[in-house]
Amino acid sequence: MGAGPRCHPEGEWRDAEAAMGFYAEQAVPRILDVACGAKMARPLRRRVCAGLAGEVVEIGFGAGHNAPFYPQAVTGVSAVEPSDVAWRLAAKRVRDARVPVRRAGLDGQSLPFEDGRFDSALSTWTLCTIPDAMAALRELRRVLKPGGTLHFVEHGLAPEGDWRVRRLQRRLEPLNMRLLGGCHLTRSAPDLLAAAGFTITALDVFYEEGAPKFLCAESLGTAISLRPTTRHETITRGTGPEPP
Repeated sequence: MGAGPRCHPEGEWRDAEAAMGFYAEQAVPRILDVACGAKMARPLRRRVCAGLAGEVVEIGFGAGHNAPFYPQAVTGVSAVEPSDVAWRLAAKRVRDARVPVRRAGLDGQSLPFEDGRFDSALSTWTLCTIPDAMAALRELRRVLKPGGTLHFVEHGLAPEGDWRVRRLQRRLEPLNMRLLGGCHLTRSAPDLLAAAGFTITALDVFYEEGAPKFLCAESLGTAISLRPTTRHETITRGTGPEPP
C-alpha cells in the first residue's frame, strides 16, 4: 500500500491562525456592534455621557453607539478606535452626531495627543478588552487637563461577596476572551482606576437588568486626576502589574 495523506501540522496551525485573525478583524466588530447596540444599554449610555463638556477623547469608540448621547456642551470628540470595520459601521452615527467627531487615534495605550489636551474623557465597555488597561488609563490621565473628568461604564468582576458569580466568571473568562476579542470578565474598573492614579468622584455598582450576571456586573461613574501625568512619567513608570 502507498502512504496515506500526510499531516502538515504547521500548515494547519497557520490556517487556524489566519481563520482566527479573520474572525477577530471582521466578525468580532460586527458582533459587538449588535451586542453594544442593545436597547437595554441606551439608558446607561445616556447616564455616562451626561456632564461631558468641551473637548472629549473617547477610547474604544467602536461603532459609535455613544454618539447620539453627547451633550450639547461637548465641542468635539476625538475617537480612538483600532478597528476599520467598527469605524465603517459607525459612519452614519458619526454623520448624525450633534457635535464634530473625528477618528484621531488607533491605540488607547499610546494616545497621539499632547499633555493636557482634553476637558473630558469617555470609556464605555472598553477596559475589559484593551490589552493593557493600566497603560490606557495612565494615558488618559496624561491627556486630560488638570481636574478633567473621565466618565466610564465598564463590566467586570462581580461585587465582593458574590463568590458564585465570580467563580463562574473565572471559569468562562478564557472562552469569552477567545470569542469576543480578548474581553475579560474579571477586571475591576474601580481598582484599575485607583491604581492608575484616578480619584473616583461618583460610582454606581450594579447588575444590568435582564442580562446574565457573569457578563453584566457594571461599574458606572466619574473619576478625576488631581495631578495628571506627563508623557515622560508614563513612559518611565511603565505599566506594572494589574490589581487583582
